[in-house]
Amino acid sequence: MSWLRLGLFLSLLAWWPARAAAAEAPAATNAPRARVLLVAGAPGAEEFGAQFAAWASHWEAAARKANASFSAAGLATSNSAPDREQLEAWLKAEPKETATELWLVFLGHGTYDGKDAKFNLRGPDLTAAELAAWLLPFHRPVAVIVSASASGPFLNALSAPNRVIITATRAGSEQNYSRFGQFLSEAIDNPQTDLDKDGQVSLLEAYLYASRQTAEFYKLAGRLATEHALLDDNGDAKGTPADWFRGVRAVKKARENVALDGALANRFHLVQNAADRGLSLEKRQRRDELETAVESLIAKKIQLSEDDYYNQLEKLMLELSEFYP
Repeated sequence: MSWLRLGLFLSLLAWWPARAAAAEAPAATNAPRARVLLVAGAPGAEEFGAQFAAWASHWEAAARKANASFSAAGLATSNSAPDREQLEAWLKAEPKETATELWLVFLGHGTYDGKDAKFNLRGPDLTAAELAAWLLPFHRPVAVIVSASASGPFLNALSAPNRVIITATRAGSEQNYSRFGQFLSEAIDNPQTDLDKDGQVSLLEAYLYASRQTAEFYKLAGRLATEHALLDDNGDAKGTPADWFRGVRAVKKARENVALDGALANRFHLVQNAADRGLSLEKRQRRDELETAVESLIAKKIQLSEDDYYNQLEKLMLELSEFYP
């Protein structure tokens, strides 16, 4: 491998996220780019209800900016159906095979009795096992964000391929009031959380920001942290804490050579940059497949001969370059 060729590939690898942000994009379609279902839980006290509503307003504003379809349960003073039934009806009506992302956002309180983790609703609560059963038919990209106390077991129950799970706690035993949801809602469309500077905030970037802000809250308050968020997007049901990452890359190694979490979450963008808005769902899916293949190839570079590695990389990068004219 010549130094010239090596330099070219290094330049390409550094170039593609920034190029995506700057690319001239064709006019965006009016079709919804994502579906966001938000559920605010039973507040328990008036002050919590006001906080959940404020957090929900950030999600609604981001969804509107993103041209995403948005529905919320748990915020209205009167309902035609219990919140649990409303969510179940929404999920039954959702397409199961489409490439359109489905975002499920839960803001509230949770409980864990040593056996069942529950998200507290007005009316019957929702268990992790019940939500897992409702999501079983889905083969589309799904993100589930459970911003609630005692939410850790939801990660274990919901983890699956092509799915991002974020919980505000790492275990059901962390049962104190959770503040993670506030910081995540503030991050989802905040340019300051765009770590890779591609002009859009990924779910991974929002997770990392919210985790840092949560830790900072407890530090400044001089209190022992009672919540530690986790993210799972590789389907192994284990999750990864934010302190495993430097930028948007996990720097610690998972056991048994399992793929690290973060790659899929870094491709979930509620509010997209101009280049992504100009791509059809099919083209964006192919672009994401290519970028995933590049990252996987880089991760196993040491196992390949130099010529084999760069030949594979060249093929991937040439096809990928077609998305960034």
